[in-house]
Amino acid sequence: MSAMVYLIRHASPDWERHDLDYYVPPGPPLTETGVQEAAALGAFLKQAGVTSLFSSPLERCLQTTQIASQVTGAVFQVLEGLQEWQPGEQKCGVQERMLASLEIALQAGGQGRSVAMVTHGGPIAALLLALGMDEATLERHRVYDHRNPLPTAGAWLATRDGEDQSWNLKLIYPRPD
Repeated sequence: MSAMVYLIRHASPDWERHDLDYYVPPGPPLTETGVQEAAALGAFLKQAGVTSLFSSPLERCLQTTQIASQVTGAVFQVLEGLQEWQPGEQKCGVQERMLASLEIALQAGGQGRSVAMVTHGGPIAALLLALGMDEATLERHRVYDHRNPLPTAGAWLATRDGEDQSWNLKLIYPRPD
């Protein structure tokens, strides 16, 4: 089965909300900049033909997904497995739940359709490794805030031609310099 999935980091959250636990729902909401980033992301996803969106249950991801959904007209669903990397959680555990979420998204999206998963930088990094990226390549992409491999409202595109094929991974939005 061919697959095309966008791995998206949430838009800019309110980092100043120290009254909210970053790892536990609801977590901090988006800033006004984040709202604008999410709308621009939605326009990109609409142009890319994304038909289904999947979101982490944390507020910053839900808001990003809701805004993108309004722009694209795509339906969205919350997947618990897309949550933030929890304190004490091992990389293999994050990879397992992210791979399970990827499988759910691909099955729900249908054959040949583009889907998007809105999640967090750490889980995306773990998933990129699980999909075949080597540590050195991932390390070269850790140039964004908090050593994330993509900016806020950024997207990696993961594609493969068949289940027995390897994944092709490319940082696609916003266009890298």
